[in-house]
Amino acid sequence: MTYSSSLAMNRHRFAGRNQNAVSFRVTERTLGPISNTIILIVLACLLGLLYLTQVTKTNAYGYQINGLQEQQTSLKSEHDDLEVASARLQSLNRTQDSAVAKGLVSVAPSDTVQN
Repeated sequence: MTYSSSLAMNRHRFAGRNQNAVSFRVTERTLGPISNTIILIVLACLLGLLYLTQVTKTNAYGYQINGLQEQQTSLKSEHDDLEVASARLQSLNRTQDSAVAKGLVSVAPSDTVQN
């Protein structure tokens, strides 16, 4: 085989007239096992951080809810105490204004007891 016939057979390798001199090769790039391991470790760390932020938020809300519940119970007990005091104060006026109390006669002491 001569030089010219070998060029004719491999013509697609060499650029002819009005043709691009650069041939593009399509090569697939794949990640190696070390790169895959590093990426998985980084993703696991990110998921761990996400989990920790969610747990921290939940705990913070739990403390707020606990504080509000304690405030609610203290306000309920104060409300109950105020209801009792209100009923006690209103009972004096009710007994004075009742028909039975108006029908009573005041009694003056008539005599003293001596031993």
